[in-house]
Amino acid sequence: MLVLIWLRGLPARRPARLLMTTIGIAVAVGLLASLGTFLTSAKSTMTRRSVARVAVDWQVELRPGAAVPDLRTLTPGAETGLPVGFAATTGLESRSQGQLLDTGPGQVLGLPPGYAAAFPGEVRALIGRTDGVLLAQQTAANLHAAPGSTITIRRAGLPDATVTVDGIVDLPAADSLFQQVGAPTGAQPQAPPDNVVLLPAATWHRLFDNAPRAGARTQVHVRLRHDLPSDPAAAYVRETGAARNLEARLAGAGLVGDNLGAALGSAREDAAYAQVLFLFLGVPGAALAAMLTALVAGAGAPRRRAEQALLRTRGASTRALLVLAAAEAALTGTAGAAAGLGLAALTGRAAFGAVRFGTSTAAAVLWAGIAAGTGLLVAALTVLLPAGRDAATVGVVAARRAVGPPRRDSAWMRYGLDLWLLAASALVFWITSRNGYSIVLVPEGLPTISVSYWAFSGPALLWTGGGLLAWRLVHMLLAPRRAAPATGGALHQWAGGTGDPLRRRAVKRALRPIAGPLAGTVASTLGGQRGLLARTVALAALAVVFATSTAIFDATYRQQAAADAQLTNGADVTVTESPGAYVPPALGQQIAATPGAGTVEPLQHRFAYVGSDLQDLYGIQTSTIGRTTRLQDAYFSGGAAHDLLGRLARRPDAVLVSAETVHDFQLHPGDLLRLRLQDGRTKQYRTIPFHYAGIVKEFPTAPRDSFLVANADYIARQTGTDTIGEFLVNTRGASPPTVAAALRAKLGPEAQITDIRTTRDVVGSSLTAVDLGGLTRIELGYAFVLVALATGLLLALGFAEHRRNFALVRAMGARPRQVGAFIWAQVAVVLSGAATLGSLGGWILSRMLVKVLTGVFDPPPDHLAVPWPYLGSVAGASTAVVIAAALIALRAAKRAPLTVLRDL
Repeated sequence: MLVLIWLRGLPARRPARLLMTTIGIAVAVGLLASLGTFLTSAKSTMTRRSVARVAVDWQVELRPGAAVPDLRTLTPGAETGLPVGFAATTGLESRSQGQLLDTGPGQVLGLPPGYAAAFPGEVRALIGRTDGVLLAQQTAANLHAAPGSTITIRRAGLPDATVTVDGIVDLPAADSLFQQVGAPTGAQPQAPPDNVVLLPAATWHRLFDNAPRAGARTQVHVRLRHDLPSDPAAAYVRETGAARNLEARLAGAGLVGDNLGAALGSAREDAAYAQVLFLFLGVPGAALAAMLTALVAGAGAPRRRAEQALLRTRGASTRALLVLAAAEAALTGTAGAAAGLGLAALTGRAAFGAVRFGTSTAAAVLWAGIAAGTGLLVAALTVLLPAGRDAATVGVVAARRAVGPPRRDSAWMRYGLDLWLLAASALVFWITSRNGYSIVLVPEGLPTISVSYWAFSGPALLWTGGGLLAWRLVHMLLAPRRAAPATGGALHQWAGGTGDPLRRRAVKRALRPIAGPLAGTVASTLGGQRGLLARTVALAALAVVFATSTAIFDATYRQQAAADAQLTNGADVTVTESPGAYVPPALGQQIAATPGAGTVEPLQHRFAYVGSDLQDLYGIQTSTIGRTTRLQDAYFSGGAAHDLLGRLARRPDAVLVSAETVHDFQLHPGDLLRLRLQDGRTKQYRTIPFHYAGIVKEFPTAPRDSFLVANADYIARQTGTDTIGEFLVNTRGASPPTVAAALRAKLGPEAQITDIRTTRDVVGSSLTAVDLGGLTRIELGYAFVLVALATGLLLALGFAEHRRNFALVRAMGARPRQVGAFIWAQVAVVLSGAATLGSLGGWILSRMLVKVLTGVFDPPPDHLAVPWPYLGSVAGASTAVVIAAALIALRAAKRAPLTVLRDL
């Protein structure tokens, strides 16, 4: 009965405090449920997209002479298994306009009927039929062949064979199609052949069944049922285990090129990074909400002790007091958990259009249970634990207001815990930001991944130490005057020495525009309230740090995701010409005339030998390339992008090389570098002198390994040809896919045209494809709410705690305007402290997060991206909430003092 009376009385007597405690728990529960469910959904998205990008799941290469097995009986998960023949050709020939054209070595494939339909991502038709004799696009360009052309296939040890071309195709997955299968852990990638002919299986067998065993082989291409776990790591373990099981069943008759396993292996690394981001960016928000709840509950400690003392006088036992505290904790915890789950459902509906964030019901229920359990735990720690401690230790007499000298500072403040935490954070950051440190380690060929979660301690220590430091600074700034020792200097005066301390003078001077002649009195009053104000400023600063660091990190990630897509694609739209065709720079004018196309930058793409190492060579116009594609400083080493391009412009034979090449060949600035390039007239390689001018690490459309960048005019003069390999197109705001479609219609199928949006979806990592857009919306939304709560709510709580003081001051004759000076002074302290300390801490934490999580960014950012509109809206909302709390307090202060004292 007592419990029911108590629970009915709580909403009636303490509605504001009960509501604020429930709100704090609800925010913690909602944030955890939203982020956890999103994380599960993101992992599932990574798995689905990784699977969808694989054209052929397994390429089972059979031992020479082995019979083609029925893999559907050996592997229950196999849906389709088709044999594909591979044979080497020493060259291809064709006649075009009376001219004999030939190519170097290549590959001839034999495709069974229905192959293109079974594996739709492997072969893409360009011209002509989709079955029969098909030529790869580059091969057709080299032979000047078209449907109806006759080509000759040279066979080692056999007479030449003649076939008629039925169609021209593209091979989007050529890298995996022509991989070298052989290692037990998967496939070893190699460059695809330049010349490829696709034949019907019957024709291939007729031409190559009698070929030497070394020149022909058979693979079985397999499509699997994709009933895999949603987590990429679990899917990788199951899928690679099935591949190894098949190899064991084949007993040496075949090896598996596991394309699906390779894709899932990459996705599991991205999933690990997503999990790390959940910890780095999500957990602080939940912890902040929990601290907010604790501060709200702790602010009512004096009243709780008084209520317990009253119950004690009426015979209540310690056990009864604990039962009442447990009932209050259960009420607030249950209400907060229910409200938080409802908030998470609204978040999912608003951000993703689905209450479950697009994940399964089981995963959503699991995270709802975890978040609700966390909410009950927060209620127990913030409501039950303090109340239980008071009930067990505080008696009737001790519950009265203590009278005597001021208490000593907290132990953490005396021993400098905040400074130790900041020093430890700096040490961890130094270790985790060194070159070569990786927060996520994926051992090659192993099913497990290693995540260095201890790197999370650096930002966590900074966040905690920064909050305590803000507490210390406000507490010290507002400290009252102390007794004067015998000696002391200016520093001692600032710390609270003789006379009027310097800090008190500074506080009074800062408060004079608000309080006028009452500045000294208001400063003394703030000194008496410094404990509550220090806690409020510290928590508000932590909320600002959370909002600032989250917003800057997310904005920087989006900036670099766009930079990664542009780096891969080259520009908004890129036109890649066939390697064997002559393409004059004047074609750029025709491209520029396409609707939506803006600036067009021709880019030479050649191949050059550095010693015996064949590398890509890009010829650029240093004065114009910056108009079409952005070159970041992170792409270069030893200087900014502008500096390195300036070196190229000043010396025609200058060349930028990769760091690996500089190391391998022991190059020094200005060294002569002799490169062998193909002459455009004789088609023979000849030596051309260059001079090493700097290091290039990344470049638009360039591969990730070694490559070279030089002046296009110098390359054209030395090789006798100005042929262009790629045209970079800036769309100036027009839709890249639309412009790309218009260029395909204008230029025909011989040119390969890609746009930045499609490239981002196709070649970007799984993490980039998810784009963290959902994580951004969730975190920034909750950060917005937390900053508003931590400033306005806590300040309103402080005003409520001092209603008695305001009423007594009014009863002594103070006017409402004079009472307002005390209120607006607190507003100034909270706003200025939270804005200054929070912004500084948020900037430092943002830099730390970006540096520690370097592996998430590709390429690393030149600078942090600051989302000023969002930060401005957070600042505006916080200011508005604080002003609203102050206006409410001012209105309450105008009530008759006796009425207020009677209500209290």
